[in-house]
Amino acid sequence: MNELPQTLEPEISLEESPDLVSGRMSELRAWAQEKGVEEVECHTPDFAGIARGKVMPAAKWFTGVQTRLPTSVFFATITGSYADSPHRELWSDADMILKPDLHTAASLPWATVPSIQVIHDVLDLDGKPIDFAPRTVLRRVLEQYKDLGWLPIVAPELEFYLTKPNTDPNLPLEPPQGRSGRTQRTNQAFSMQGIDEYESVIDHIYDFAQAQGVEIDTIIQEFGPAQLEVNLVHGDAMIKADEVFIFKRTVREAALRCGCYATFMAKPIEGHAGNAMHIHQSVQSIESGENIFSDAAGQPTDLFRWFIGGQQKYSYANSALWAPYVNSYRRLVPDMSAPINLEWGYDNRTTGLRVPRSGPNNRRVENRLIGADTNPYLAIAGSLAAGLLGIRHKVEPREHVVGNGFEGGRALPYSLLEGLEAFTKSEDLADVLGQKFIDMYAALKFEEYDAFMQVISPWERQHLLLNV
Repeated sequence: MNELPQTLEPEISLEESPDLVSGRMSELRAWAQEKGVEEVECHTPDFAGIARGKVMPAAKWFTGVQTRLPTSVFFATITGSYADSPHRELWSDADMILKPDLHTAASLPWATVPSIQVIHDVLDLDGKPIDFAPRTVLRRVLEQYKDLGWLPIVAPELEFYLTKPNTDPNLPLEPPQGRSGRTQRTNQAFSMQGIDEYESVIDHIYDFAQAQGVEIDTIIQEFGPAQLEVNLVHGDAMIKADEVFIFKRTVREAALRCGCYATFMAKPIEGHAGNAMHIHQSVQSIESGENIFSDAAGQPTDLFRWFIGGQQKYSYANSALWAPYVNSYRRLVPDMSAPINLEWGYDNRTTGLRVPRSGPNNRRVENRLIGADTNPYLAIAGSLAAGLLGIRHKVEPREHVVGNGFEGGRALPYSLLEGLEAFTKSEDLADVLGQKFIDMYAALKFEEYDAFMQVISPWERQHLLLNV
């Protein structure tokens, strides 16, 4: 493969997204007319975090025409097949109504005609929210915080690999050639030269993110070859989930513009570190704006301890959300950067739950267990649900770890099936996330696991063919 192209721009693009503070359709319509918008993408995230929806002429969308999708978009597996719904009333595959969240309207900077995208909520034909849809699940958790007068604040960190184009799934992934013409093969964590090698991709990421109103905090070279990490600024949990949903597609589009792939697979390259999505979490008082994890003297509160206790108690079951594929568990192995424990520590990256050194106003818990292959709405919902349950049940955490947290051994499931078993049996998580969601999600994941079990891997042919 040749050096990454430096400029491969879309033919036409919007340079900015609308500023919809009020969320009024009239403002969006006026902005779209001024910018000459021709198309509108109407989409919503499925369980995998894939955007499902429709594209239509802007003139038609702005008439207020009702957009619908079949319920089966939530039965679709990652392979393209469909799982059976465990709820008989859904077998008819009835329509769902797409309700636009105008605050999410953003330009589509890689489109060939001026276009915008709008994330939609999904309602049944009676106008009630579909209770198992990912945005609804996260909103359900956030409403339970709101009932207590609290607002969760999160900051996501996303890792991904750049690779050469791979059109044959039987071949392993390889890093792309960088600006120098060389292919990075070794770990070069935090290398500025590593960043410079993929400058064209990074420039496109910045440009596309800015056009969509997604604010990037930092970009670094991670441990793996051609592995990058992008940190987003902290904010409201739903807004940040929306940004991650948009941003993952943005990164893939930026890479394609430069002749390579970007992948958020949890473990894309054998022998190298996996891709994580670390989530920094704190909780504010809605009334005062103060961090409830710190008291007036700046010391940790009971709520802070209980939040950590809940993360420890419910994270094993939450693995079904945070490690949602068979491949996800290839990341969760010893000596590959990812924590496999449920311990916590101050500024300790060997623990699954890290408390960064910070002032009282910024006291937070970093969940380092989550893979980059997760649906951001469900990952954040599960993590906040665990913290909320810890507070609700006053779960005391274990003593914080000083030193190497890996020495404590494994405290996470070895496989997707183990995670699903714990997930489906947790009455507490079902109470916060919703039983119907638990049922639907598990049915989909069992279907995907069955599909995987029909595939014979090279490892099996290598070691079993003539030896057993």
